[in-house]
Amino acid sequence: MHLLEALFLGLIQGLTEFLPISSSAHLRIVGSFLPSGTDPGAAFTAITQIGTEAAVVVFFWRDIVKIVKHWALALVGKLPRNDPEARMGWLIIIGSIPIVVLGLLFQKQIETVLRSLWIVAIMLILFGILLGVADYVGAKRRKLNEITYPHGVAYGIAQALALIPGVSRSGGTITMGLFLGYERAAAARYAFLLAIPAVFGSGFYQVFKSWDEPNQHFSMGETLAATGVAFVVGLAVIAFFMNWISKRSFMPFVVYRILLGGVLIGLLATGAIAA
Repeated sequence: MHLLEALFLGLIQGLTEFLPISSSAHLRIVGSFLPSGTDPGAAFTAITQIGTEAAVVVFFWRDIVKIVKHWALALVGKLPRNDPEARMGWLIIIGSIPIVVLGLLFQKQIETVLRSLWIVAIMLILFGILLGVADYVGAKRRKLNEITYPHGVAYGIAQALALIPGVSRSGGTITMGLFLGYERAAAARYAFLLAIPAVFGSGFYQVFKSWDEPNQHFSMGETLAATGVAFVVGLAVIAFFMNWISKRSFMPFVVYRILLGGVLIGLLATGAIAA
């Protein structure tokens, strides 16, 4: 039964990681309705995100290779420091600092109190509204090669907010990008690239930390199986999402977030589920 639950949660992770609706919130909510009725936990969430982030690496492989190569060449003086791809490498490094610092400082709270379903519900609604406002007022003129270092830091701070379930890593960073005037596709592309160091770092840290802890709800084998499912499903979702935002707005996701948050508040207020 635990294996089936893990695989199902891996499916949820793959379906929701790249959409601006918060995969961690969905894992937390869905876990409450499974037969075991158990929160999958921050460790399970972080490890399964390795699968979806591996999908990012596959989908953006050419971009990543080019960025790493140009960054390394610029570092040793074989390319100009202002080379666009080399700059992108530095922007990803700088943008990753906030989530690393805040993740270490507030690790205990992230794994405990911040997983309350009341917080999840509020964050779903609040950041859903912010995404809708940003999509409406954002100029959507700036392209990916126009990202500045201050904007990279702003993106990084927005990504760090995703440590709170319900915010959404992609949703938070895309919202910031839209407020800064970037095109929808540019905001999403940078958000996905920016997530790579943070997600892999957090995920492999949790693998190391959890390997010898037998009291988790899911065993390491079950968690890794869920990670594989998340990778396969996530790869398909990235392709869908990048095609979607090139033609349409984020409004369906905004409406979904607000409705889900409202339903969750109703269930909590009536005692149908525990926070």
